Amino acid sequence: MRFDLVLFGGTGDLAWRKLLPALFQSFRHGSLPADGRIIGVGRGAMSDDEYRALIAQRLAEVEADKRPSDAEFARFAQHLHYLRMDLSQPADYAALRELLQAREADTVVMYLATAPSLFTTVCQQLGAAGLATERTRVVLEKPLGHDLPSNRAINAAVREVFSETQIFRIDHYLGKPSVQNLLALRFGNAIFEPLWRRENIASIEITMAEQLGVEKRGEFYESTGALRDMVQNHALQLLCAIGMEPPISADADAIRNEKLKVLQSLKRWTPETVTRDVVRGQYAAGQIAGKPVPGYRQEEGVSPTSQTETFVALRTEISNWRWAGVPFFIRTGKRLAGREASIVVHFRQVPHAIYRTPLGAANRLTIHLQPKDGLTLQLMAAAQSQADTGGVQTLSPAALDLDFDQRFGTERVGAYERLLLDVIAGRLNLFVRADEQEAAWQWVEPILEAWQQANARGEAPRPYVAGHWGPGAASALVARDGHSWMEEF
Repeated sequence: MRFDLVLFGGTGDLAWRKLLPALFQSFRHGSLPADGRIIGVGRGAMSDDEYRALIAQRLAEVEADKRPSDAEFARFAQHLHYLRMDLSQPADYAALRELLQAREADTVVMYLATAPSLFTTVCQQLGAAGLATERTRVVLEKPLGHDLPSNRAINAAVREVFSETQIFRIDHYLGKPSVQNLLALRFGNAIFEPLWRRENIASIEITMAEQLGVEKRGEFYESTGALRDMVQNHALQLLCAIGMEPPISADADAIRNEKLKVLQSLKRWTPETVTRDVVRGQYAAGQIAGKPVPGYRQEEGVSPTSQTETFVALRTEISNWRWAGVPFFIRTGKRLAGREASIVVHFRQVPHAIYRTPLGAANRLTIHLQPKDGLTLQLMAAAQSQADTGGVQTLSPAALDLDFDQRFGTERVGAYERLLLDVIAGRLNLFVRADEQEAAWQWVEPILEAWQQANARGEAPRPYVAGHWGPGAASALVARDGHSWMEEF
């Protein structure tokens, strides 16, 4: 396939940290179509060779097993080109058109790795320059808007130029191998489906924890916060994968229709339930891996009186027949005790216990997203040696552990690599539809409004010490339902 991938923001942070390493890995794996161009777009003057040298320098900083050898990069560099553009100038889009028309590619991908404020401008200019043809696809990075009105405005502007089937709204969590295996687990195996309902599941917990702080992104994070950065997109997409009904097929719209139903079935927020069922926190100075780290308000680009949340924990429910009454707990935060992304399905206790078991022990299925990639199923098994218990046998937890890296090899396709290849091939299954995004924004908006009112009253996020698992109120939140976070077992 002959393709052109135009990377707006081609010298930016996302391009060199995620996108170009992913494109190189697909080249290394032989899955990147050979007859393709990657055109980096930036504001600075640069030749193709200078751009290639810059990317070579960046790729030398990635993990050792993903770095190219000199010979590998020399071959990969033949795909790399550079174009200087001012994204507000029509003449520069005319230059892009000439570059693309120099050869007729089968597919042209416009990847907008830019600030969301530029999405509308770029798409309008692409349309005016005649670059939005039926062969064109546009990729939009998150965050797509700051709230529901801005999200709708961006989507409306983009749809004036591109059809919905040409728009790829990317959420890199959907490209993770473990998320793909979650869908395979649910819809490719018969053993779990009969159990996947309120009669057998006590609660479901979604955790996305980071040890890092905001690093050099304080100014960006001040206007975003954890709810917009992680919950509105990543966490809700994971919740959909867990909670959705089986689609009629693996087609993109069949899957996305079922995800939309989940979002529409989430319990609506009221001021009272936000107060009761949502915890917002902000990290204070502490220690990570034995080293002191500053509090959020001491980070570069952050206001010393900031009320931006760096931690969110919440309880919600899906109001349908399958899930009615089952609590879904979501938490995400920065400067926490560990780096962990996982989904934990807590099954109910057996209805009649004939064995002794440790307090709180029950079957659990853990889907590991990062840093480990795999599944752990906790069963109860008879202990081989035990003290006299009056003739009643004691059971102990035993884990069945599936490590995907060991089972399938460490060279599996990464999230961005998978998603980029899907864009080139035109597969929409792992991308978010406009109505999904709007439903997600509709659901989080009452929380944002309640926090805005709390800020006006001078109510700050709950502080937590860096290196811990968030405010104590997050533990109290799950304890009200008789549950605990995974690390508290």
